Amino acid sequence: MIVLQCLAAALVVGAGVFCVLALLGVRSYLRQPRGRTTEAISILKPLRGVDLGLEDNLRSFFALNYPCFELVLTVQDAMDPAFTLCEKLIAAHPHVDARIVLTGAPEWHNAKVWQMHRAWGELKYSLIVTSDSDIRVAPDFLHGLGDGFDVGTCPYRAIGGPSLWSRLEALGMNTEFLAGLVTARLLEGVKFAIGPTMYLRRGVIEAIGGWQQLSEYLAEDFVIGNRAAEKGFQVGLSRQLVEHRIGSEPMAVNFGHRLRWYRSTRRSRPAGYVGQLFTMPVPLILFLLAVAPQWWPLAAMAALLRLTTAMATLRAVDAPLALFDLLVQDLLSFAFWLAGFFGTTIDWRGRKYVLSNDGRFTRLTD
Repeated sequence: MIVLQCLAAALVVGAGVFCVLALLGVRSYLRQPRGRTTEAISILKPLRGVDLGLEDNLRSFFALNYPCFELVLTVQDAMDPAFTLCEKLIAAHPHVDARIVLTGAPEWHNAKVWQMHRAWGELKYSLIVTSDSDIRVAPDFLHGLGDGFDVGTCPYRAIGGPSLWSRLEALGMNTEFLAGLVTARLLEGVKFAIGPTMYLRRGVIEAIGGWQQLSEYLAEDFVIGNRAAEKGFQVGLSRQLVEHRIGSEPMAVNFGHRLRWYRSTRRSRPAGYVGQLFTMPVPLILFLLAVAPQWWPLAAMAALLRLTTAMATLRAVDAPLALFDLLVQDLLSFAFWLAGFFGTTIDWRGRKYVLSNDGRFTRLTD
Protein backbone atom coordinates (compact mmCIF):
# COMPACT_ATOMS: atom_id res chain seq x y z
CA MET A 1 0.00 0.00 0.00
CA ILE A 2 2.87 2.36 0.79
CA VAL A 3 4.31 1.75 -2.66
CA LEU A 4 0.96 2.59 -4.26
CA GLN A 5 0.65 5.75 -2.21
CA CYS A 6 4.15 6.87 -3.16
CA LEU A 7 3.41 6.17 -6.82
CA ALA A 8 0.22 8.21 -6.68
CA ALA A 9 2.01 11.08 -4.95
CA ALA A 10 4.83 10.99 -7.51
CA LEU A 11 2.34 11.15 -10.39
CA VAL A 12 0.54 14.12 -8.83
CA VAL A 13 3.85 15.90 -8.21
CA GLY A 14 4.75 15.24 -11.86
CA ALA A 15 1.46 16.77 -12.96
CA GLY A 16 2.14 19.77 -10.76
CA VAL A 17 5.60 20.22 -12.29
CA PHE A 18 4.07 20.05 -15.76
CA CYS A 19 1.54 22.72 -14.81
CA VAL A 20 4.33 25.04 -13.65
CA LEU A 21 6.26 24.44 -16.88
CA ALA A 22 3.10 25.07 -18.90
CA LEU A 23 2.55 28.38 -17.13
CA LEU A 24 6.13 29.38 -17.92
CA GLY A 25 5.58 28.17 -21.49
CA VAL A 26 2.47 30.33 -21.92
CA ARG A 27 4.34 33.33 -20.56
CA SER A 28 7.29 32.75 -22.89
CA TYR A 29 5.04 32.23 -25.89
CA LEU A 30 3.05 35.40 -25.26
CA ARG A 31 6.28 37.38 -25.01
CA GLN A 32 7.30 36.25 -28.50
CA PRO A 33 7.02 39.23 -30.86
CA ARG A 34 4.17 39.18 -33.32
CA GLY A 35 5.17 38.73 -36.94
CA ARG A 36 4.36 41.11 -39.76
CA THR A 37 4.64 40.45 -43.48
CA THR A 38 3.56 42.01 -46.76
CA GLU A 39 4.97 39.44 -49.23
CA ALA A 40 2.73 37.56 -51.63
CA ILE A 41 1.19 34.38 -50.21
CA SER A 42 -0.39 31.25 -51.68
CA ILE A 43 -3.14 29.58 -49.61
CA LEU A 44 -3.78 25.90 -50.27
CA LYS A 45 -6.98 24.32 -48.95
CA PRO A 46 -7.68 20.61 -49.56
CA LEU A 47 -11.42 19.91 -49.40
CA ARG A 48 -13.63 16.85 -49.40
CA GLY A 49 -17.36 17.03 -48.78
CA VAL A 50 -19.28 19.81 -47.06
CA ASP A 51 -19.00 19.66 -43.30
CA LEU A 52 -20.88 21.83 -40.80
CA GLY A 53 -19.75 25.45 -41.12
CA LEU A 54 -17.63 24.94 -44.24
CA GLU A 55 -19.20 27.81 -46.17
CA ASP A 56 -18.54 30.32 -43.39
CA ASN A 57 -15.03 28.94 -42.93
CA LEU A 58 -14.25 29.44 -46.61
CA ARG A 59 -15.87 32.87 -46.68
CA SER A 60 -13.39 34.04 -44.05
CA PHE A 61 -10.56 33.34 -46.51
CA PHE A 62 -12.32 35.18 -49.32
CA ALA A 63 -12.67 38.15 -46.92
CA LEU A 64 -8.95 38.42 -46.14
CA ASN A 65 -7.63 41.96 -46.09
CA TYR A 66 -4.25 41.49 -47.72
CA PRO A 67 -2.61 43.14 -50.74
CA CYS A 68 -1.45 40.06 -52.65
CA PHE A 69 -2.56 36.46 -52.15
CA GLU A 70 -4.05 33.58 -54.06
CA LEU A 71 -6.55 31.00 -52.77
CA VAL A 72 -6.23 27.52 -54.27
CA LEU A 73 -9.06 25.11 -53.39
CA THR A 74 -8.45 21.45 -54.16
CA VAL A 75 -11.28 18.95 -54.69
CA GLN A 76 -10.99 15.40 -55.98
CA ASP A 77 -13.77 15.68 -58.57
CA ALA A 78 -16.58 17.93 -59.73
CA MET A 79 -19.23 15.63 -58.22
CA ASP A 80 -18.11 16.57 -54.72
CA PRO A 81 -20.56 19.13 -53.25
CA ALA A 82 -17.51 21.09 -52.09
CA PHE A 83 -16.81 21.84 -55.77
CA THR A 84 -20.21 23.49 -56.22
CA LEU A 85 -19.74 25.51 -53.03
CA CYS A 86 -16.31 26.70 -54.18
CA GLU A 87 -17.71 27.75 -57.56
CA LYS A 88 -20.41 29.75 -55.80
CA LEU A 89 -17.92 31.54 -53.55
CA ILE A 90 -15.51 32.30 -56.39
CA ALA A 91 -18.36 33.80 -58.41
CA ALA A 92 -19.42 35.93 -55.44
CA HIS A 93 -15.87 37.27 -54.91
CA PRO A 94 -14.50 38.13 -58.37
CA HIS A 95 -11.87 40.42 -56.85
CA VAL A 96 -10.16 37.47 -55.10
CA ASP A 97 -7.51 35.50 -56.98
CA ALA A 98 -9.11 32.11 -56.32
CA ARG A 99 -9.37 28.91 -58.33
CA ILE A 100 -10.23 25.22 -58.00
CA VAL A 101 -7.80 22.41 -58.76
CA LEU A 102 -9.35 19.01 -59.47
CA THR A 103 -6.90 16.41 -58.19
CA GLY A 104 -8.59 13.16 -59.17
CA ALA A 105 -9.04 10.18 -56.87
CA PRO A 106 -6.12 9.78 -54.47
CA GLU A 107 -3.45 7.31 -55.47
CA TRP A 108 -1.87 7.48 -52.00
CA HIS A 109 -3.28 6.49 -48.60
CA ASN A 110 -3.22 10.06 -47.29
CA ALA A 111 -5.80 11.80 -49.47
CA LYS A 112 -5.01 15.23 -48.02
CA VAL A 113 -1.34 14.89 -48.97
CA TRP A 114 -2.34 13.69 -52.44
CA GLN A 115 -4.45 16.79 -53.02
CA MET A 116 -1.71 19.14 -51.84
CA HIS A 117 0.85 17.34 -54.01
CA ARG A 118 -1.34 17.69 -57.10
CA ALA A 119 -1.74 21.45 -56.61
CA TRP A 120 1.75 22.20 -55.31
CA GLY A 121 3.34 22.91 -58.70
CA GLU A 122 0.59 25.39 -59.61
CA LEU A 123 1.10 27.72 -56.65
CA LYS A 124 2.43 31.15 -57.60
CA TYR A 125 4.26 32.32 -54.51
CA SER A 126 7.13 31.15 -52.30
CA LEU A 127 5.35 31.62 -48.96
CA ILE A 128 2.62 28.98 -48.75
CA VAL A 129 -0.15 28.53 -46.19
CA THR A 130 -1.85 25.13 -45.88
CA SER A 131 -5.17 25.15 -44.08
CA ASP A 132 -7.83 22.52 -43.32
CA SER A 133 -11.49 22.88 -44.14
CA ASP A 134 -12.52 23.44 -40.50
CA ILE A 135 -10.40 26.57 -40.06
CA ARG A 136 -11.81 30.11 -39.89
CA VAL A 137 -9.61 33.21 -39.87
CA ALA A 138 -9.79 36.94 -39.14
CA PRO A 139 -9.44 39.45 -42.03
CA ASP A 140 -5.91 40.39 -40.93
CA PHE A 141 -4.73 36.77 -40.62
CA LEU A 142 -2.07 36.87 -43.35
CA HIS A 143 -0.44 40.02 -41.99
CA GLY A 144 0.74 38.12 -38.91
CA LEU A 145 2.79 35.45 -40.66
CA GLY A 146 6.11 37.28 -40.79
CA ASP A 147 7.79 35.39 -37.95
CA GLY A 148 10.90 34.51 -39.95
CA PHE A 149 10.20 30.76 -39.76
CA ASP A 150 10.72 28.39 -42.68
CA VAL A 151 7.91 26.27 -41.22
CA GLY A 152 5.43 27.84 -38.83
CA THR A 153 2.44 26.43 -36.98
CA CYS A 154 -0.54 28.64 -36.18
CA PRO A 155 -2.04 27.66 -32.81
CA TYR A 156 -5.79 27.66 -32.72
CA ARG A 157 -8.75 28.51 -30.58
CA ALA A 158 -10.93 25.41 -30.79
CA ILE A 159 -14.66 26.15 -30.97
CA GLY A 160 -17.02 23.28 -30.38
CA GLY A 161 -20.43 22.79 -31.90
CA PRO A 162 -23.72 22.25 -30.06
CA SER A 163 -22.96 18.73 -28.86
CA LEU A 164 -21.41 17.95 -25.47
CA TRP A 165 -18.66 15.84 -27.07
CA SER A 166 -17.66 18.63 -29.42
CA ARG A 167 -17.56 21.10 -26.54
CA LEU A 168 -15.39 18.80 -24.43
CA GLU A 169 -12.97 18.18 -27.29
CA ALA A 170 -12.60 21.91 -27.87
CA LEU A 171 -11.86 22.47 -24.19
CA GLY A 172 -9.21 19.75 -24.27
CA MET A 173 -7.55 21.35 -27.28
CA ASN A 174 -7.56 24.77 -25.63
CA THR A 175 -6.10 23.49 -22.36
CA GLU A 176 -4.09 20.25 -22.30
CA PHE A 177 -3.13 20.27 -26.00
CA LEU A 178 -2.09 23.92 -26.06
CA ALA A 179 -0.25 23.48 -22.75
CA GLY A 180 1.70 20.64 -24.31
CA LEU A 181 2.66 22.79 -27.31
CA VAL A 182 4.01 25.71 -25.31
CA THR A 183 5.79 23.39 -22.86
CA ALA A 184 7.54 21.57 -25.71
CA ARG A 185 8.52 24.96 -27.17
CA LEU A 186 9.92 26.02 -23.79
CA LEU A 187 11.93 22.86 -23.13
CA GLU A 188 13.30 21.83 -26.52
CA GLY A 189 12.19 24.33 -29.11
CA VAL A 190 9.67 23.63 -31.85
CA LYS A 191 10.51 20.46 -33.75
CA PHE A 192 7.05 19.74 -35.09
CA ALA A 193 4.19 21.27 -37.05
CA ILE A 194 0.45 21.05 -36.46
CA GLY A 195 -1.66 20.47 -39.54
CA PRO A 196 -4.84 22.58 -39.24
CA THR A 197 -2.92 25.68 -40.34
CA MET A 198 0.77 25.99 -41.06
CA TYR A 199 2.94 27.98 -43.43
CA LEU A 200 6.20 27.07 -45.10
CA ARG A 201 8.70 28.25 -47.64
CA ARG A 202 8.74 26.69 -51.08
CA GLY A 203 11.53 24.14 -51.22
CA VAL A 204 11.04 22.76 -47.71
CA ILE A 205 8.89 19.84 -48.87
CA GLU A 206 11.37 18.89 -51.57
CA ALA A 207 14.28 19.14 -49.09
CA ILE A 208 12.67 16.69 -46.67
CA GLY A 209 11.85 14.01 -49.23
CA GLY A 210 8.76 15.20 -51.12
CA TRP A 211 5.02 14.67 -50.79
CA GLN A 212 5.01 10.99 -51.75
CA GLN A 213 7.15 10.03 -48.73
CA LEU A 214 4.97 12.20 -46.50
CA SER A 215 1.86 10.45 -47.79
CA GLU A 216 2.95 7.29 -45.98
CA TYR A 217 2.26 8.95 -42.62
CA LEU A 218 -1.05 9.68 -40.96
CA ALA A 219 0.41 12.67 -39.05
CA GLU A 220 2.19 14.19 -42.03
CA ASP A 221 2.09 17.62 -40.37
CA PHE A 222 4.24 16.46 -37.46
CA VAL A 223 6.65 14.76 -39.87
CA ILE A 224 7.01 17.95 -41.94
CA GLY A 225 8.02 20.01 -38.91
CA ASN A 226 10.22 17.28 -37.45
CA ARG A 227 12.16 16.61 -40.66
CA ALA A 228 12.47 20.31 -41.42
CA ALA A 229 14.01 20.92 -37.99
CA GLU A 230 16.44 18.04 -38.55
CA LYS A 231 17.46 19.62 -41.88
CA GLY A 232 18.26 22.90 -40.15
CA PHE A 233 15.19 24.87 -41.20
CA GLN A 234 13.75 27.35 -38.72
CA VAL A 235 10.55 25.81 -37.29
CA GLY A 236 8.39 27.78 -34.89
CA LEU A 237 5.07 28.46 -33.22
CA SER A 238 3.43 31.55 -34.65
CA ARG A 239 1.68 34.20 -32.61
CA GLN A 240 -1.07 34.31 -35.22
CA LEU A 241 -4.13 32.40 -34.04
CA VAL A 242 -6.86 30.78 -36.12
CA GLU A 243 -10.24 29.32 -35.18
CA HIS A 244 -10.64 25.55 -35.35
CA ARG A 245 -14.35 24.88 -35.85
CA ILE A 246 -14.87 21.31 -34.65
CA GLY A 247 -18.48 20.92 -35.72
CA SER A 248 -20.96 18.77 -33.83
CA GLU A 249 -20.35 15.08 -34.47
CA PRO A 250 -22.32 12.41 -32.60
CA MET A 251 -20.55 10.60 -29.78
CA ALA A 252 -19.43 7.56 -31.79
CA VAL A 253 -17.89 9.63 -34.58
CA ASN A 254 -16.25 12.03 -32.13
CA PHE A 255 -14.77 9.20 -30.08
CA GLY A 256 -13.55 7.49 -33.25
CA HIS A 257 -11.53 10.43 -34.51
CA ARG A 258 -10.18 11.20 -31.04
CA LEU A 259 -8.95 7.62 -30.72
CA ARG A 260 -7.38 7.92 -34.16
CA TRP A 261 -5.54 11.05 -33.02
CA TYR A 262 -4.24 9.40 -29.84
CA ARG A 263 -3.05 6.28 -31.65
CA SER A 264 -1.32 8.43 -34.24
CA THR A 265 0.32 10.64 -31.61
CA ARG A 266 1.68 7.62 -29.75
CA ARG A 267 3.55 6.58 -32.87
CA SER A 268 4.68 10.08 -33.85
CA ARG A 269 6.17 10.94 -30.45
CA PRO A 270 6.41 7.81 -28.25
CA ALA A 271 8.24 9.49 -25.34
CA GLY A 272 6.09 12.61 -25.52
CA TYR A 273 2.97 10.46 -25.54
CA VAL A 274 3.87 8.92 -22.19
CA GLY A 275 4.38 12.42 -20.83
CA GLN A 276 0.85 13.40 -21.88
CA LEU A 277 -0.31 11.67 -18.72
CA PHE A 278 0.73 14.76 -16.75
CA THR A 279 -1.36 17.10 -18.91
CA MET A 280 -4.57 15.70 -17.35
CA PRO A 281 -4.09 15.89 -13.56
CA VAL A 282 -7.69 15.22 -12.47
CA PRO A 283 -7.54 11.38 -12.70
CA LEU A 284 -4.15 11.44 -10.96
CA ILE A 285 -5.56 13.57 -8.15
CA LEU A 286 -8.51 11.22 -7.74
CA PHE A 287 -6.11 8.27 -7.67
CA LEU A 288 -4.11 9.93 -4.89
CA LEU A 289 -7.22 10.70 -2.84
CA ALA A 290 -8.39 7.09 -3.25
CA VAL A 291 -5.17 5.49 -1.97
CA ALA A 292 -3.89 8.24 0.36
CA PRO A 293 -6.70 10.59 1.42
CA GLN A 294 -4.47 12.04 4.15
CA TRP A 295 -2.40 13.65 1.42
CA TRP A 296 -5.28 15.89 0.43
CA PRO A 297 -3.16 19.09 0.68
CA LEU A 298 -0.99 17.81 -2.18
CA ALA A 299 -4.11 16.97 -4.17
CA ALA A 300 -5.55 20.43 -3.49
CA MET A 301 -2.35 22.12 -4.61
CA ALA A 302 -2.28 20.10 -7.83
CA ALA A 303 -5.94 20.92 -8.49
CA LEU A 304 -5.23 24.62 -8.04
CA LEU A 305 -2.29 24.41 -10.43
CA ARG A 306 -4.45 22.59 -12.98
CA LEU A 307 -7.09 25.29 -12.79
CA THR A 308 -4.51 28.07 -13.04
CA THR A 309 -2.88 26.46 -16.07
CA ALA A 310 -6.22 25.96 -17.80
CA MET A 311 -7.14 29.59 -17.19
CA ALA A 312 -3.78 30.72 -18.59
CA THR A 313 -4.06 28.72 -21.82
CA LEU A 314 -7.70 29.69 -22.30
CA ARG A 315 -6.81 33.34 -21.80
CA ALA A 316 -4.00 32.98 -24.36
CA VAL A 317 -6.51 31.95 -27.04
CA ASP A 318 -9.43 33.97 -25.66
CA ALA A 319 -11.62 30.95 -24.93
CA PRO A 320 -14.08 30.47 -22.02
CA LEU A 321 -13.67 28.17 -19.03
CA ALA A 322 -16.33 25.67 -17.93
CA LEU A 323 -15.12 24.13 -14.69
CA PHE A 324 -17.30 21.01 -14.69
CA ASP A 325 -16.47 20.36 -18.35
CA LEU A 326 -12.78 20.59 -17.47
CA LEU A 327 -13.14 17.82 -14.89
CA VAL A 328 -15.02 15.60 -17.32
CA GLN A 329 -12.58 16.33 -20.15
CA ASP A 330 -9.55 15.34 -18.06
CA LEU A 331 -11.17 12.01 -17.25
CA LEU A 332 -12.19 11.47 -20.86
CA SER A 333 -8.70 12.34 -22.13
CA PHE A 334 -7.20 9.89 -19.67
CA ALA A 335 -9.45 7.13 -21.01
CA PHE A 336 -8.42 7.90 -24.61
CA TRP A 337 -4.77 8.13 -23.57
CA LEU A 338 -4.95 4.62 -22.13
CA ALA A 339 -6.83 3.32 -25.17
CA GLY A 340 -4.13 4.80 -27.40
CA PHE A 341 -1.64 2.22 -26.11
CA PHE A 342 -3.75 -0.57 -27.55
CA GLY A 343 -4.79 -1.38 -31.09
CA THR A 344 -3.27 -0.46 -34.41
CA THR A 345 -6.33 0.12 -36.59
CA ILE A 346 -8.03 3.43 -37.28
CA ASP A 347 -11.12 4.49 -39.18
CA TRP A 348 -10.69 7.54 -41.40
CA ARG A 349 -13.54 8.82 -43.56
CA GLY A 350 -15.17 5.39 -43.65
CA ARG A 351 -12.01 3.45 -44.51
CA LYS A 352 -9.95 1.26 -42.22
CA TYR A 353 -6.18 1.53 -41.93
CA VAL A 354 -3.47 -0.07 -39.83
CA LEU A 355 -0.76 2.00 -38.16
CA SER A 356 2.85 0.84 -37.98
CA ASN A 357 5.20 1.73 -35.13
CA ASP A 358 6.92 4.51 -37.09
CA GLY A 359 3.67 6.36 -37.85
CA ARG A 360 3.14 5.02 -41.36
CA PHE A 361 -0.25 3.59 -42.25
CA THR A 362 -1.70 1.26 -44.84
CA ARG A 363 -5.25 0.59 -45.96
CA LEU A 364 -6.97 -2.60 -44.84
CA THR A 365 -10.27 -2.63 -46.72
CA ASP A 366 -12.14 -0.81 -49.44
